[in-house]
Amino acid sequence: MSIHVVIGYGPAGAATARLLAGQGHSVRVVTRSGRRPEPGIEHVAADAADSARLTGIARGAVAIHGCAAPPYHRWAAQWPQLAASMGAAAEATGAVLVVLGNLYGYGPVDRPMTEDLPLAATGPKGRARAAVWEQVRTLHEEGRIRAVEVRASDFFGPGVTDGGHLASRVVPRLLRGRSVSVLGDPDAPHSWTYMPDVAAALVEAAGAEQAWGRAWHVPTAPARSAREMVGRLAAEAGTGPVAVRRTPPAVLGAASLFSPLIRELREIRYQFDRPFVVDSSAYESAFAVHATPLDEQIRATVAWWRERQPA
Repeated sequence: MSIHVVIGYGPAGAATARLLAGQGHSVRVVTRSGRRPEPGIEHVAADAADSARLTGIARGAVAIHGCAAPPYHRWAAQWPQLAASMGAAAEATGAVLVVLGNLYGYGPVDRPMTEDLPLAATGPKGRARAAVWEQVRTLHEEGRIRAVEVRASDFFGPGVTDGGHLASRVVPRLLRGRSVSVLGDPDAPHSWTYMPDVAAALVEAAGAEQAWGRAWHVPTAPARSAREMVGRLAAEAGTGPVAVRRTPPAVLGAASLFSPLIRELREIRYQFDRPFVVDSSAYESAFAVHATPLDEQIRATVAWWRERQPA
């Protein structure tokens, strides 16, 4: 089978690498620290922003899956170099570059998000993410690389922990029947992208020539509020209804004094204070991967978390 390079081993990188290995491909995962090998997966310690090093690792690969991101508060400073390195490696090796993106680049909008929306964000993180695709797309349009961006909403599901808004701050509490606090309006419709669907879309887009040259939204189930999602998770867990509260602004303000992550969330608060809905119908009309049914997402997520909770 083929060789694939996966940059990053967070939830998306790990899910993508394991899916590829399960399909019989050879996978090279690039992280700063490296890890022990897994079946079908070689872990390489390297700085992916070093284009010469990344190019060497990607020799012989059919695709480079960009699943890493700089620290949240360093996006504006570090994304340009990482994007340039991925583009240079793709150009030097001929590998298809598949970039995992998000929805920040659109900025606040008043309708479901589709891929034809302009990348009109004005905040530093939104502009940083928009610039990644603008840079990669330019290389594609110049004929120097083959590239595609696959955009996801907030991650949800097995493997999603500290970075998820319905993950480590929520699920362990509801499994014990305790109340939970969420960012923003708990009743605003919100799109949650299931992690296995992220990996499936990245892998499918890498091998589909008709996908290249544009951005696509990962197949995502219809939007549900945080309150409804917590209710479904608690019902599956059998812990009964749990209270869902909005995190008070004063609490967020105090936390931001000590946490760079909380400070950075101010730019994207609009995503939780109002409807934040992604339309993934274009992808689902063109390709085989579809959003996993929500009931299945809920079952798998509760089971995954239960395996990790102390007895």
